[in-house]
Amino acid sequence: MATTSVTTTFTPLHDRILVRKIEERDVQVKEKTYGSIILPGSAQEAGQAQKGEVIAVGKGKRDEKGQVHPLEVAAGDQILFGKYGGTSATIDGDDYLILREEEVLGIVKK
Repeated sequence: MATTSVTTTFTPLHDRILVRKIEERDVQVKEKTYGSIILPGSAQEAGQAQKGEVIAVGKGKRDEKGQVHPLEVAAGDQILFGKYGGTSATIDGDDYLILREEEVLGIVKK
């Protein structure tokens, strides 16, 4: 019996970026605040940025003159983006996000 392995190639269009989320530890921490209000860890993280690795990028955004402006991010970059940004996608069983460059908050460099 023969098995076939399929590897899909995905190329984002225009100013879109394919990102794999880098999961931070999922720790449910409860913090007690002034007035004895207890906030679950998920509520504390609501405004925090998410970290991800850029897997693939589009060619860039066209301006009104038709010129293409390349993206500032490149494959392999680690980026920060908003918690609820992007569109979820599953490619070959792996979960990714597709973001526009404008949704990227910054590039993380070490």
